[in-house]
Amino acid sequence: MCWGEVRMTKMQKILVVDDAQLNRELLCQMLEGDYAIDTAEDGVAALEKLREGHRDVAALLLDLQMPNADGFAVIGQMKANGWLNRIPVLIISSEHSVEVENRCLAMGAVDFIHKPFEGSIVRNRIRNAIALFAGRNSLEQKVEEQAQVLKYQSQIIQMQAQKLSRAKPFNELMLEYRSVIMEVETRLKVLNAVFSEEYKRNPFESIKSRLKTPESIYQKLERKGHAATVENIREYISDVAGLRVICSFPDDIYRLAELLIKQDDIIVVRKKDYIQYPKPNGYRSLHFILNVPIFLPDEKKYVKAEVQFRTIAMDFWASLEHKLKYKKNVDSTDGIEQQLKACADSIEALDYQMQEIRNRIDSTGVVGEEVESGDAV
Repeated sequence: MCWGEVRMTKMQKILVVDDAQLNRELLCQMLEGDYAIDTAEDGVAALEKLREGHRDVAALLLDLQMPNADGFAVIGQMKANGWLNRIPVLIISSEHSVEVENRCLAMGAVDFIHKPFEGSIVRNRIRNAIALFAGRNSLEQKVEEQAQVLKYQSQIIQMQAQKLSRAKPFNELMLEYRSVIMEVETRLKVLNAVFSEEYKRNPFESIKSRLKTPESIYQKLERKGHAATVENIREYISDVAGLRVICSFPDDIYRLAELLIKQDDIIVVRKKDYIQYPKPNGYRSLHFILNVPIFLPDEKKYVKAEVQFRTIAMDFWASLEHKLKYKKNVDSTDGIEQQLKACADSIEALDYQMQEIRNRIDSTGVVGEEVESGDAV
């Protein structure tokens, strides 16, 4: 052991592992005064020292060719024990083979210091390696701390959401939102039947509905800076009740939406036309926030509902885009987003091409004749 470790115990510790005593002494002389130096004469001794105090080692200088256990064995055992995650390993060797260097780097070593040693290079490479690992470990610690904070916040949200869902006024409010979903669904189905009778085809393929969960409601109110109360849910959240209407063609979207909103007891609170004015990512849909009357046992009440109209192809696109948005650990998101934007533009062109083909077929009357023939069979 070098004097530096005894003289200044608060210094960062460097473990020098080399079977040549001359190399160990030379490195001690180069580094003493800057670091506390400990030494080991082979891999077995190095691993024993690491088992006893790996948390105190700031960097490891490691020779490759040694008796008992060589440098490769030391790196392998350090990796198995998880020590490579926090201790930078710098290879000290006269080996200049590209294959050997690549093998060491692939195993987890961070740098090479070639013999004969040059003091300034040794010190600079050690300093850079320690600084790099310190920064990485600090970042990992912050990420871990943030993960713990998010976990704690998630637990708080779940507790508050459970408390909210057990409250009678909240459940009564959710009943109103379920009622408005049924009301809008019924009106759309009636319009579908009328449209089918008049035009001999259906304006939409399906209706999907959803009710926001208590967790989602609580989080949205928190983001908006409001307490989780029934009054604030009514006032500040417009999409607790949501419906998505999937149509075959763009013009069906506008025709069906017009038939719905022109009903004299439906109030349009807000309209956003992402078909005429798509979002930057390519998303296209027609959105409404509507005030719709529901009929309770003792009163008529207006309740908000969000209604979205989109084509079949755009609904498929939106589902894929949603997975990308909320999927973690997805590589090359920029490239995927560009592809999605190109697909959205292609979908718009295809929707209108298919609409044009339908219009041409409808204008010939062929479809009607075929349907009548099929009915006769």
